[in-house]
Amino acid sequence: MKFKENQDIWQDSLAKNITFIVTKDCQLACKYCYLVGKNTKERMSFETAKQAIDYVLNNRVQFNQGSVIWDFIGGEPFLEIDLIDRICDYIKLQLFEKQHPWFNSYRFSFSTNGVNYHDEKVQRYIEKNREHLSIGITIDGTERKHDLNRVYKNGKGSYQDVVKNIPLWLSQFPHGGTKVTISSPDIPYIKESVLHLYSLRIKEVNINVVFEDVWDENDDSLFEEQLVQLADEIIEKGYYKDYACSFFSENIGKPLDSVRDNQNWCGAGMMLAVDAAGMFYPCTRFAQYSLREKKAAIIGNVRDGINPNLLRPFLTLDRCTQSNETCINCEVASGCAWCQGENYDAAETYTIYQRATAICQMHKARVRANNYYWNKLYRKLELEENQ
Repeated sequence: MKFKENQDIWQDSLAKNITFIVTKDCQLACKYCYLVGKNTKERMSFETAKQAIDYVLNNRVQFNQGSVIWDFIGGEPFLEIDLIDRICDYIKLQLFEKQHPWFNSYRFSFSTNGVNYHDEKVQRYIEKNREHLSIGITIDGTERKHDLNRVYKNGKGSYQDVVKNIPLWLSQFPHGGTKVTISSPDIPYIKESVLHLYSLRIKEVNINVVFEDVWDENDDSLFEEQLVQLADEIIEKGYYKDYACSFFSENIGKPLDSVRDNQNWCGAGMMLAVDAAGMFYPCTRFAQYSLREKKAAIIGNVRDGINPNLLRPFLTLDRCTQSNETCINCEVASGCAWCQGENYDAAETYTIYQRATAICQMHKARVRANNYYWNKLYRKLELEENQ
């Protein structure tokens, strides 16, 4: 059955996300990468992956969502394409043999740096699983912006090696989106980078600022200036008709009700991640290679399963339990994101209930630019309608 025929079966909003950290190695050494413990030694074995799959599929009461996303990350996941291919074959076989509700209601998901996307083994895997695949290639924008951060271990930029694979990727996933990260040094290149990605025919640009405390004084003003300039270009040249940039959303910049809008932004605890040692985490950001200051927050392992007492604190998280009064009562609170792992790592103690607020001023700058964008766009549409 073709994937496009399965839209009624696939339930994206109800899917369980299960992540395999197949390797902690990567060809690149991106300067803003939160994976501070990358290395060439920690590689998942098939036996560990098999134990994790068996645990999940044999516990249907606990894993009762209507669909599943099997997510593969690194480092760079495609460095372990042989292992991933074997894991996916095992998943498909087990779903069939167990007559599991997830049979034909699953996706294999990847975020790749794109360096070896053209590799013959990678392409064979894609052809084999294409109807159930979601793949995003990370390209940061222009060559100048991309190579500012996304460099090889010897310092050489990776742009040329990535951009050559974009046409192949888009031919296979024409609606594929890319993920752009903004840190302090590359703020001046936001506008030109988003427009450059549009010129590559990438129609969905998911873009965000890093959650870590890396921001300099006046970065918020520069950020707002870039977004306003980008808004002008998108509106005046009509990009808004066919292209999207996640910085502009009608749903941000409003106050939130502390009762009605008290959900946790992050999905930590609702997800499950497993590493090479077979340890379970509420999210990959709680694995040791993601943490600068804290010890890993393990919630179980492939042999003993999930420890409900270790998982329970994550299931109780909401906006108010981890936010201070300023954040709770903020007039532009909607759309202000946080990362649960960064909250934990940046907290004064070993707690998940202290929200990191390093992006506060950046969020407020985004809201101001966002208001400019929508006011200008609606004025244009109104004028066109009345002509």
